[in-house]
Amino acid sequence: MTSDTRRVWLTTLGCAKNQVDSDKLSAVIEESGYTAASSIEEADVVMVNTCAFIEAAREESVDTIIELETAKRDDAKLVVLGCMAQRFGMQVTEAFPQADAVLGLDRYGELVGTLDRLTDWQPIRLAHSPMDILYTIRRPTLTTPYAYVKVAEGCDKPCTFCAIPLIRGKQRSRPPVNIRDEIAELGAAGAREVVLVAQDLAAYGRDIGAPGGIEDLLRFVSDVDGIEWIRLLYLYPREIRPALIAEIASNPKLVPYFDLSLQHANRQLLRAMKRPGDAERHLSLIADIRTAAPEAATRSSFIVGFPGETDQDVEELADFLHEARLDWAGFFPYSPEEGTPAAGLPGRVDPVVVTERLRYLMSIQEEITAEANAATVGRTYRVLVDGLEDGRPYGRSYREAPEIDGVIEFDSGKPGDFVEVEIDASYGSELAGTVVG
Repeated sequence: MTSDTRRVWLTTLGCAKNQVDSDKLSAVIEESGYTAASSIEEADVVMVNTCAFIEAAREESVDTIIELETAKRDDAKLVVLGCMAQRFGMQVTEAFPQADAVLGLDRYGELVGTLDRLTDWQPIRLAHSPMDILYTIRRPTLTTPYAYVKVAEGCDKPCTFCAIPLIRGKQRSRPPVNIRDEIAELGAAGAREVVLVAQDLAAYGRDIGAPGGIEDLLRFVSDVDGIEWIRLLYLYPREIRPALIAEIASNPKLVPYFDLSLQHANRQLLRAMKRPGDAERHLSLIADIRTAAPEAATRSSFIVGFPGETDQDVEELADFLHEARLDWAGFFPYSPEEGTPAAGLPGRVDPVVVTERLRYLMSIQEEITAEANAATVGRTYRVLVDGLEDGRPYGRSYREAPEIDGVIEFDSGKPGDFVEVEIDASYGSELAGTVVG
């Protein structure tokens, strides 16, 4: 170990909300005197921010811990953070005795002191109050022209399949000024798009008595300098009220992109999930959105293989996909999560059958997405340049959310620019175009 500093490597798994946590943790520990390592091999402390949302995420977390243990220097320390550490702290400690510390979400305030102890080092730093990273606005240097901003933590919804309330607790909304301050910091640092995220984004403010809710928040942050686009992810369908649709449709800073957490189309399954709606109500919601914002892009996610799901239920979902014509959709196998009501339900679907259903539904949606993208050929879109690949710029229009949807390749522009791109060709989920004007 060097005497002038200590270097820390952080690997992040899971969703955008986890990435926000990692960004804020990185900023705090760097402010405390630590340096981000440029490789695992040079790190004095190797950390992994784990995910525990479903079984596949836990398996990835376990595999990553093992990989990092193998890749790090023998004298480097290993720290396990995040959702898996929060929910299965003792089990993680027992399963990975090689981990030097296991810190769940509610122990992030101990992280800097833990690093000091593990590295036997006392950097000169400002004293910190107990850390709740939900409210901190510090972020590391941006590497993309977009950034995620978490406006609330936790969830109050009773979905029977979901372990989020067990991991992250009840919803805690941030004060509007605190959110605006973070967005202003990001705008000053070069962000051109902010993506607002939460487990139940559209219910923002209810727990703190904010009478205007998410709509007032959106108006409050829309004039932050430097920010050109604001995008919303993870909208619970029952919370998507006419006022929110109207705000997204009319506010020029809000991109007309609706991420609808629908989960299924069959009414009986949705009731077993304790989710609202059915195919008819979902279609009515989508129609309302398209009436208010005819060019709106739509995305959703669906659970396949929930206990009791039949072939007929899958066909009902397939029919819904054909009629809804969503631009994007994700499909995920049901994962029985310990402690959730659905874990004890009868009617478990054979994993082989679940895989077949996933392929069937994904093939339907891939065709729908390809057709939606093909319809953009010849049209011109305002595109944010995200980066360069082999020297060629790529980016996104309002139709594509970062990291989960397709991208557009074109001929000129630098990261952070907005350019007008005429779409020349469509390749499934990807587009290619030419900068015009």
